[in-house]
Amino acid sequence: MNDANNYPQICSEVGLTCESCTSSAARDLASICKGLRGKAVGQLFVQIYPNPACAPMHSHFVACYKEAAVESAPVPVKLPASIPERREVTFARPRAMSAVA
Repeated sequence: MNDANNYPQICSEVGLTCESCTSSAARDLASICKGLRGKAVGQLFVQIYPNPACAPMHSHFVACYKEAAVESAPVPVKLPASIPERREVTFARPRAMSAVA
């Protein structure tokens, strides 16, 4: 039998489960590529896992990405209530200019 078509067995031999593999990859993707929509996440899943044996894990991957994206969302920075107004420059000292050849 061809090893390329025997993915679940190969993965389990090295200690990987489909759930741990896809959730880890989804968390990594969420930390690198923030704000992806569902279709883009699905397309990336197919690119990361091109083997048909991995296809059933598509929805798990998307769910893990969404969960990780919420956890790694940046905390909004609270701005001061009033921002000082910008003042116009009324007087500026002239600057000396020199030409260099």
